[in-house]
Amino acid sequence: MSLLRMIYLALAIWGAIHPMYYFITWFNENGYDIMAMVDAWHVNAASSGLVWDLTIAAVTLTVWIIAEVAVRRNWMALIAIPATFCIGVSCGLPLYLFLRTRPVA
Repeated sequence: MSLLRMIYLALAIWGAIHPMYYFITWFNENGYDIMAMVDAWHVNAASSGLVWDLTIAAVTLTVWIIAEVAVRRNWMALIAIPATFCIGVSCGLPLYLFLRTRPVA
């Protein structure tokens, strides 16, 4: 496995674990209410801007993945879409890059 692919994989793992620590901490303190978390994301203009920034990035990544999968037929790369929306762009993007750069047989 190339060094670049290992870096992508490490970033995907980090992007899954690190944000989840904060989400789980928040849920433990505030209860397991998704809508309460969404409300917390929009507590001020700065956090709302960040939420929209990440939402637009996630949608853009999804469009890119679908467009490339249609051409490359790398169906495994589709797993990056639920990773993006269930975990975050910090996991989905490096996971997609890891899957996209796999050696072609």
